[in-house]
Amino acid sequence: MLAALPIPAGPAQHETLASYLNRLAALHGLPVRELWDQLSIARPGSTRRVAVAERLAVVTDRPPEHLFGALPELRDPAPDWTLWRHQSQPGCPRCDARHEGGPVLRLLPHHHYVCTKHHYWIGPPDAGQPATPLDERLSDIVTAQRQHQRVVTRLGGAAMFDAVLTGFLICGHLWANPQRPNADACRRWTRRTDLLIPPGAELRTFTASRLFAAVYPEAVSLAAIIASPLWRQRASGDAAGRREFLAEAARRLGGAADEHDPGNQAIIHWMLYDSHHPPSRPKNVPRYPRPWRDAPPAAKPLSQQRTDRSADWFKLNRRGGNVILYHRHLTPVITREWAPPMDDIAATIAASGSTIGCRPPRMAKHGTLGVA
Repeated sequence: MLAALPIPAGPAQHETLASYLNRLAALHGLPVRELWDQLSIARPGSTRRVAVAERLAVVTDRPPEHLFGALPELRDPAPDWTLWRHQSQPGCPRCDARHEGGPVLRLLPHHHYVCTKHHYWIGPPDAGQPATPLDERLSDIVTAQRQHQRVVTRLGGAAMFDAVLTGFLICGHLWANPQRPNADACRRWTRRTDLLIPPGAELRTFTASRLFAAVYPEAVSLAAIIASPLWRQRASGDAAGRREFLAEAARRLGGAADEHDPGNQAIIHWMLYDSHHPPSRPKNVPRYPRPWRDAPPAAKPLSQQRTDRSADWFKLNRRGGNVILYHRHLTPVITREWAPPMDDIAATIAASGSTIGCRPPRMAKHGTLGVA
């Protein structure tokens, strides 16, 4: 006979079931496996066990509806897991501190990058790195998260997943360009990066995630037109429509709408080769419900070595474009399903920001680049 546990510890929003059970077990001095066995049943025809929401509701003395809202794995029908990150991670440290019993691990939607309540940058996470506080000088990053959420509500998570990653891709190419295009966005990225990774403190403060934070407002601004059906129609239409899209994208970056500007080549590439395709999908999708054990990804030695090398290089040039472009977070838009295979990842990344040698037959009637 199940009974309510004496300590009324509730789940965190988007917490994994394993994280919640581990906290409950720790608070009550119970073996977590024993608790799991009491709250789960064997799946028919399988050795795996699945949680029973009604049993968890009894031992936590909480309505099942409350548990469904907080714990995505309990929802029936299951969520569309393509809209969620495939790995659990810590969230905002101030939000997590409200929950006793141990570390809180959450499964977050793709569009969740900032805690707008406490102003912490939390994604994409770097393994082993804490969330980054954002002071008032970085309020535009918090504002961008609110804009991101509004566009997701209007256009849907699948469209914005692709659009934001494409926005990061365009920003990465612009920031990495050795000709240093004259765009206001580059100056804004320098300002934010100087606050997130202060000059002289690179070896202590550098993370790839903070470089994503630096370009996030512009990535979201670009994503709003990349995800828009009306703007996508212009981008994939005739030369006049593409000129209009390029002008709007350049305006949002504070640059010139010149098809020959090296800073615009990634935008032109997307218009010519990607805009007429459906949004790219995640490469990895969560397999939920998970077993009763869960742990955040640990920082591997090779990963830490890459981070150290990137920090050394960033200290020399203070440009983060290549770090963004080579980060696994952009894999869905770097290696798109319809893109021809390349010799290596360097060639694939270079091709995503260029129109040289990639002229598709469908654009032949519109000129060399199909813009002018």
